[in-house]
Amino acid sequence: MRATGTDTEKLLVAIEDAATRLDGIVAKTPLQLSNRLSRLYGATVYLKREDLQEVRSFKIRGAYNKIASLEASERERGVVCASAGNHAQGVASACSDLRIRGT
Repeated sequence: MRATGTDTEKLLVAIEDAATRLDGIVAKTPLQLSNRLSRLYGATVYLKREDLQEVRSFKIRGAYNKIASLEASERERGVVCASAGNHAQGVASACSDLRIRGT
C-alpha cells in the first residue's frame, strides 16, 4: 500500500512531535567512522553511537516518547513493561524522569 500525502504529513508531524519531546532528554549521539568495517565490506561504514546514551541504548528514545505522550489518566495508572534488557532500562529511565510508576 502506498502512503498518501496525508499519511506522509501525519508521519512528519509525529516525528516532529517526538523530536520536541526528546529535546534535552536524549543525547545527540555522533556517527563514528569504522575503518575495520569499512575495509571488511568495501564501503564506508559509520556507527551511530547510541551506546553513549545515559542508558547505553537507543531504546530510551521510543520509551520516553511513548510515555511522555500518555494522557494524564494513563500516567496515573502507571506503566508495565515486559523486558529485562535495553527496553526495560529505557522505560525505567523515562518513568523516573517523568515521575510515573513503572513495573
